[in-house]
Amino acid sequence: MLKGLDPILTPELLMHLCAMGHGEWVAVVDANFTADFLAKGKPVVRLPGLSLERVAQAVLSVFPLAVDVPQPAGYMQHSGLPVGQTTPAQAAFIELACRLEGLAPEQVEPIERFAFYERIAGASLIVQSGEASAFGNAILCKGVILP
Repeated sequence: MLKGLDPILTPELLMHLCAMGHGEWVAVVDANFTADFLAKGKPVVRLPGLSLERVAQAVLSVFPLAVDVPQPAGYMQHSGLPVGQTTPAQAAFIELACRLEGLAPEQVEPIERFAFYERIAGASLIVQSGEASAFGNAILCKGVILP
């Protein structure tokens, strides 16, 4: 245990988050996401039983978001809903990113399902939560910590 760290941040997750550089992406995906298949050899860290919101909160406690990217956060748009309409899990993620990181809601991008899968190809890390709701997937771009 370490002081000041969210207790759900495992040593493995901290190692991967710390090793990531500016401009790299981490995906926080739901329990039904095909993480291993889409990871194609990239690390997958599992935090079962925890919601998208809870995992994103822990990640954002140590992970600076990029300020040079127009939309440093995004979520998988539910294919059965109009663009911009969200599930409760997605709404909680958007609110969290806005509150913790000072983002405007339009800086959290709704990403079409298959476009989200393509984004995973560029992600450096996948964190699989226990989120049980459909389309409970998000992606975050790492920024820098300035002196």
